[in-house]
Amino acid sequence: MRNFVLYVALALFAAPVAASAQNTNPIQMQLQPGQSMMQSGSQQNQSQAATDVFTSIGKYIESGDAEKLSAWFADNLELDITGSVNSCTRSQAKLIMKNFFNNNTPKKFTIIHKSGRPPMSYAVGSLSAGAEKFRVIIYVRTDDGKNSIQQLRIEKD
Repeated sequence: MRNFVLYVALALFAAPVAASAQNTNPIQMQLQPGQSMMQSGSQQNQSQAATDVFTSIGKYIESGDAEKLSAWFADNLELDITGSVNSCTRSQAKLIMKNFFNNNTPKKFTIIHKSGRPPMSYAVGSLSAGAEKFRVIIYVRTDDGKNSIQQLRIEKD
């Protein structure tokens, strides 16, 4: 028990000390694909980790960057693009999203709602692309400290 308390104390105090030594604010750290908040050294709780995950993912949706968005995809995932449902690999999903972004150039993406807790969390967003508006639903799974998109749905709004 004593080792557990020591470990928790180190985890809580080591991140701010390391961050201040590097002049880095742990709250402003951005996650990379597959990285969790615990790996990034922040002391924030896991619901805030989901917030940062969706912020990063949303940035790539808004820019229409299928390449960077696909880095967040699970090895196999479900894509539902305007009613066309596909269970596909990461590379297939990247091509489908690239095609979607080519046909619907993103203008603005806003996250409307986030919920859930590990191992599953989700976000609902609004995407303005071309002359259309879409509702985007993203399901993210956290396994062994890694985040990955398990399902991505894009519906006409």
